[in-house]
Amino acid sequence: MTRILLALVLALGLAGCGFHLRNKLMLPTDTAPVKVVSTAPYSELVKLLNRSLLASGAKLADDDSKDPAAQLQVLSERWGDLPIAIDAQGRAQEYSLRYAVIFIFRREDGSELVPQQVIELSRDYVSPPTDATGTTTEREILADELRREMSASIIRRIDSVVRAELERGGSLAAPKPAVTTDGEPATTPAPVKP
Repeated sequence: MTRILLALVLALGLAGCGFHLRNKLMLPTDTAPVKVVSTAPYSELVKLLNRSLLASGAKLADDDSKDPAAQLQVLSERWGDLPIAIDAQGRAQEYSLRYAVIFIFRREDGSELVPQQVIELSRDYVSPPTDATGTTTEREILADELRREMSASIIRRIDSVVRAELERGGSLAAPKPAVTTDGEPATTPAPVKP
């Protein structure tokens, strides 16, 4: 009885403070299967993004499929170590590991659903110059953590753009090309008649 009461009090406490579970990724229902495209197709980030998209309910396009597919393009992935503290002899002893990704999400017709964006994450770590034991392992652990966070951040960005567009009452369908009065596609803006 006390366990049930304790669970109920904890649930009410969490609900009262505004805590709620994150919703799944929200993509338009008519979105084609998604393909993650990168200059490094076998990178760990691409694997994590594919897993995150699947877990969010999106359909993944086959690599060899000729059908149109929405694309999550990873345009750039950059890593950097920046020394942020030095010892009395001028040797770096603390670093900031930085990870930046540029991405864009396109509909199956090539139009942008999420415009090109940059996400940068960083973590600090200590690397004493006199005792480097375990430093590379710590850096690798931080790099894995940053990749997982980057994948989640990219998925959240896509989700927030889609939700904001839906809340504004906008359409997520691809923009229709302009047509002239005779039904032909307009290559230049149609003249306005007075």
